[in-house]
Amino acid sequence: MPSDNSIPAVDAAAFAPAATDFAPAATDRLELGEGIRLLDDGRVVLVDILTGRLLALPTHRDAPLTPLAQLGDPLGAVAPVGRGDGFLAAAGTGLVRLAPDGSLLRATTLPDLEGPPRRRMNDAVCDRQGRMWAGSMAYDAAPGAGAVHRMDPDGTVVRVIDGLTVPNGPAFSPDGTTMYLADSALGTVYAHRVDPATGTLSDRRVLFRLAPGTGSPDGMTVDDEGRVWSAIWGAGEIRCHAPDGTLLLTLAVPAAQPTSVCLTGSELLVTTARYGMEAPGPLDGAVLSVPCRVTAPAAAAAPSGAGIHTVNPQAPRRNS
Repeated sequence: MPSDNSIPAVDAAAFAPAATDFAPAATDRLELGEGIRLLDDGRVVLVDILTGRLLALPTHRDAPLTPLAQLGDPLGAVAPVGRGDGFLAAAGTGLVRLAPDGSLLRATTLPDLEGPPRRRMNDAVCDRQGRMWAGSMAYDAAPGAGAVHRMDPDGTVVRVIDGLTVPNGPAFSPDGTTMYLADSALGTVYAHRVDPATGTLSDRRVLFRLAPGTGSPDGMTVDDEGRVWSAIWGAGEIRCHAPDGTLLLTLAVPAAQPTSVCLTGSELLVTTARYGMEAPGPLDGAVLSVPCRVTAPAAAAAPSGAGIHTVNPQAPRRNS
């Protein structure tokens, strides 16, 4: 790979007719598909947030998604636990531990999400140290009502960023020293320095910001070369940025509301949504696939003993 993080010409050329190359990866159409993740065992999982469903891509693309779990609350995203030990989920107003068969093992409500405005968990991911980073937001996207919460490997949960509106991501650089986080309502993706040993955040900067009316950055992933791939809700695009924010590639997606992205080494997978659309198109709400050689790590896992033990909303935090 080039040392400047640019997209190799062989990959960029493969995307020239991107919108026509995308094809459905399953027969389903989701209301608010998001949180697509490659697991170590080769499976790809995703969520349909508002229906509370955890799903897996089928082996054959002319088949429906495979149900893995059904929750009674909105399901923002999951991270695997250990190797085949189930999932840790950001769901409802807290964090949930799911058994391998999808049954509920443990759940907690985060006390700082109680009371008005009505809130729910959104996107979430684990870092390589086994910490879960999970965003929360108001159902009505009230400005400043969102936050990011971190669950440490010992089960302690702290709120680490306040004052967000619609947090999406996070995603981490390959060396774990940078966390990327979108506030979709502001059209902005931030980069935070991370201390891998403690999870402490510092030195926030803007990675990129979209002009009003040009779309909102949603879910994202970081490839093995450190490039940030972001789904752009409302613009029907996937954008790839270098770690310094330089725009390297823009891919047209045949759905207006792409929500998250996943790189498997053989394809780029994109979840999309029909939510809020009066007249969805044929691929709105589909999970889409296009050939792609770019690689990214499989989803980081929480420790096998992951569980929520204490919640400390008074821990030190930084405002957005």
